[in-house]
Amino acid sequence: MNSETRWYSFLCFLILPFLPLVATAESACGKPATPISEVQGTGPASLLAGKAVTVEGILTQDSRSEGGFGGFYLQQADHETDNNPATSEALFVYTDRDIGKPGMRLRVTGKVKEYHGLTELVAIRSIRICGREALPAPSPLALPWTRDPEHLENMRVTFRQPLTVVDNYNLGRYGELALAAADQVQPTEYLPPGDDAHRASIRNRQNRVLLDDNQSTRNPSPIPWPPGGLSSTTVRSGDQIERLEGVLDFRFDAWRIQPARAPVFLATNPRDPAPAPLPGDPVRIMALNLGNFFNGDGRGGQFPTSRGAETSTGFQRQQQRLVQTLLAPDPDILALTELENDGYGPHSAIASLAEALGNQWRFVSTPGQDGNDEIRTGLLYRSDRVSAIGLPERLASGPFRSGGRPPLAQDFARLDGDTTVRVIVPHLKSKSCRGARGDDRDQADGQGCYASRRNAEAQALAGWPGVDAGGPESAGTLIIGDLNSYAREQPLRVLARAGFVSMVHHFHPCDETSCRHYTYRYRGEKGSLDYALASETLKPRVVGARSWLVNADEPRVLGYQSEHTVDAQWPWRSSDHNPVIVDVEL
Repeated sequence: MNSETRWYSFLCFLILPFLPLVATAESACGKPATPISEVQGTGPASLLAGKAVTVEGILTQDSRSEGGFGGFYLQQADHETDNNPATSEALFVYTDRDIGKPGMRLRVTGKVKEYHGLTELVAIRSIRICGREALPAPSPLALPWTRDPEHLENMRVTFRQPLTVVDNYNLGRYGELALAAADQVQPTEYLPPGDDAHRASIRNRQNRVLLDDNQSTRNPSPIPWPPGGLSSTTVRSGDQIERLEGVLDFRFDAWRIQPARAPVFLATNPRDPAPAPLPGDPVRIMALNLGNFFNGDGRGGQFPTSRGAETSTGFQRQQQRLVQTLLAPDPDILALTELENDGYGPHSAIASLAEALGNQWRFVSTPGQDGNDEIRTGLLYRSDRVSAIGLPERLASGPFRSGGRPPLAQDFARLDGDTTVRVIVPHLKSKSCRGARGDDRDQADGQGCYASRRNAEAQALAGWPGVDAGGPESAGTLIIGDLNSYAREQPLRVLARAGFVSMVHHFHPCDETSCRHYTYRYRGEKGSLDYALASETLKPRVVGARSWLVNADEPRVLGYQSEHTVDAQWPWRSSDHNPVIVDVEL
């Protein structure tokens, strides 16, 4: 071989791998190819993983734009399917080559790979356009799943039923909404803790699909749903979505729809105004978890704090919304949780809140008795309507001796009357698993972590002498606050045996399919963590009890910790809990 021949051979060695492969068996349109259904197979993983194949199909949806998934979806034409309902006719092609558009028939050669449960084609060697062809008809789908939807992975699908938004927690972070056939109730709201409740929660989470936004970026801007933008409009859990059509995708351990076009959003769970006062002028008592109300040094400085708002501006946003929420129902007494435990001085969190509420508001003070937790419970009242009678008490025995948030008790009476009501505000241990050991770990019974601790706290509360108001002028006791327990969990049973009845559940009972009044949503399941429990003597005087669905259904991105621009005067998403409101005749 002479030097010219060797130099030509060397150039071919360098250049040929980068030239498109044309007029070969793998790139010639219409030549025999591996059916996509054969690549997918009938199992959860492809039997051809790691092998090179050539497939031919229709580009149904493109995700190669900036922020996309770096590829496109390819589906077999309808007349070329294998008619086997156990196999998918589509796969994801991972490539940044800018060849082909939706509706084009492509011939692609690459290597089969399973990527976190998604069957895809990678290491693409060639892509050839083979003309245009009609998109495959979308396959109809419905929830709950009747079988694992693996057989429709990457295929065009359509939901012919309206679906309900059950979780919008990640709307601002990932642009996604969790959808189900209907709203989902926390199982221990209607079932006792145990295997049945645990299995019911698993079924709830398995029978969902995520509405995604065809993007892999965090914190998308603008937020994709609703189509008109998240500002004066919102997407509340409990709202519905219809005409949902797109590609059924599997990413990040969840089935999701990458929509072909924007679906229709229905405001089936609209924002309600604050509950109006009831006839007869009863005393209105309202409970709210404030979502960590920390005011820095009380003068606009020392942010961020260990909890709550990270900046002075964020705190002003938080306080403004909380004031809107707390005043709108026109309460006489406020029972509050997640209040900064920083004393009762003029710059304390409770003093700042009372000042923001207005000149007529006063707070109950128990210096030195509030425990050593970062947060505490608190009571505020309108001094132009009611008065605090006698001295307040804190429960500082049992599990509250050295930890937790000691419950606070105070008697109140109308200014124009002598009858009193004892109001006790508790805040039991949360379900967070941080630091849980032994019996405090999740027992897979639906109650989450620290169920044992909450049970002990409820027993201490039920056995506390301060729980009984006593005295000839007393109408009874109202335990009102955050119990961090759903309605059928052990703490509620303990307090029920002591004679305390949940008044919201008395007026508005929940079951598996219906729960109109609730205070919290967690991972798409709704239920109540916050209660107004009336003693046997007080119960006949309670003329109304309900929650106000002002917070828990709203997207997290609308909360005070987000920089997302909203109307500063609205109350929506002032906390992650809904308030409980109870009206008592005194």
